[in-house]
Amino acid sequence: MNTASQAEVSEIDPSARCTLTLLIATALFWLVVSGVLALLNFIQAFTPTFLADCPLFTYGRLRALQETAFLYGWAANAGVAVALWLLARLGGAPQRSLNWTRAGTVFWNVGVLAGLIGIACGEGSSAAGLHLPGYIQPLLLVAFGAMAVPGVLAWTGRSRPVTFAAQWYAVAALFLFPWLFSAAQVTLLCAPVRGVLQAIAGGWFVQGLWTLWLAPLALAAAYYLLPKITGRVIPNYDFASFGFWTLLVVGGWTGGRHLVGGPVPAWVVTVAIVSCTLLLIHYLVVAINLRGAFGQPGVVLKFVGFGLAAYLLGGLADAVTAMRSVAVLTQFTWFAQAQSQLALGGAFSMIVFGAIYFLTPRITGQAWLSTPLIRAHYAAAGLGTVVLIGSLAAAGWVQGHDLANASVSFADIAVHTRPWLQTAAAAQALLVVGNALFALHFLRSVCPCNAGATTLPFRQPPTMEASAS
Repeated sequence: MNTASQAEVSEIDPSARCTLTLLIATALFWLVVSGVLALLNFIQAFTPTFLADCPLFTYGRLRALQETAFLYGWAANAGVAVALWLLARLGGAPQRSLNWTRAGTVFWNVGVLAGLIGIACGEGSSAAGLHLPGYIQPLLLVAFGAMAVPGVLAWTGRSRPVTFAAQWYAVAALFLFPWLFSAAQVTLLCAPVRGVLQAIAGGWFVQGLWTLWLAPLALAAAYYLLPKITGRVIPNYDFASFGFWTLLVVGGWTGGRHLVGGPVPAWVVTVAIVSCTLLLIHYLVVAINLRGAFGQPGVVLKFVGFGLAAYLLGGLADAVTAMRSVAVLTQFTWFAQAQSQLALGGAFSMIVFGAIYFLTPRITGQAWLSTPLIRAHYAAAGLGTVVLIGSLAAAGWVQGHDLANASVSFADIAVHTRPWLQTAAAAQALLVVGNALFALHFLRSVCPCNAGATTLPFRQPPTMEASAS
């Protein structure tokens, strides 16, 4: 290993190798599973007879299975892995109590698997983002707490008095998810609120999963990777704290955008519209701070740049579609699915892909085996995401106009959206292939038998890591 490699890989990285490898491997497994389930779900959307005789995989159950595998399988495991790694690096000390994370990871994934079986058997709930059976959710809450222990210790026991934006977002995500998850369990399942309050609580939870959990995890990775790779400080860094608090304070009030036109008090929707508009300040700060990610060489920053572009575009789309005049056409159509894919697949997943590509050689001590496979994954993920979002948006736009026309029957609407849904299914198939290649590449690269087969392609790291991070 050369001098640059030794300087780049600190004792912090190998100490967490087994734990982070376990988290990332399980995350990639669920990513592929959720992609296959999504593909089956798209096929059912334009071919209703597909799997119609299999009660375990009806359209509603497949949708719940896919959403659950993505959120609690892929996003949770990968997000925690990235958060723990960067908190340890920025904290300046090896991670402690990793046994808690390993035990929590095992129980978390066993719970997700049991929950998916329960959903397939008809025992899931009807709450969006919370389809897991009620008897599984307390287990996940405890397991997540165990998984987050090293991250909390890295924050409270950091050796450096100064803190950075990446740490703020990572710690916020680790603390806010248990609050969101437990509050939703109580208000929607354990002691469900009545009437329109159920819709309000459901909208708050769905939006909170993104603005208060997944988005902070992605931004934590972006705020760390950009200065670390480029060696340049973040421009206008003083605004970063303003963007952070804007997301945390305002983001939780945007859930009412899902209820435009619904039987809820008008002020709930109005507050959500105003909040979506105010949140544009946060997106503006992110754009100013992280604009250096665009057009940079290197596969990691290509993933991060793609994800940031999707994140900013998604924020603008949320603000526009929250307006009542626009929501009349886009609400309850495929356009909402396009927005979801833009956030979860385009923003979160692409940024986390970049983070995994960056941290894996550092925790394993060996480089990725194949550069062409990395490029193939980027091409498949990028093209698949763009085509998927575009086709779903087109299907939603057509569907919205048809629904507004009383002379158009539901059968005609299905005919009009069918070509776009077929295109979406093809894009989803491309994503499955790309993510499966990524999973296999990761497993081969972390295999101990490949140690020493390649040299670490690290450049001399920036000398001002603390300031740049």
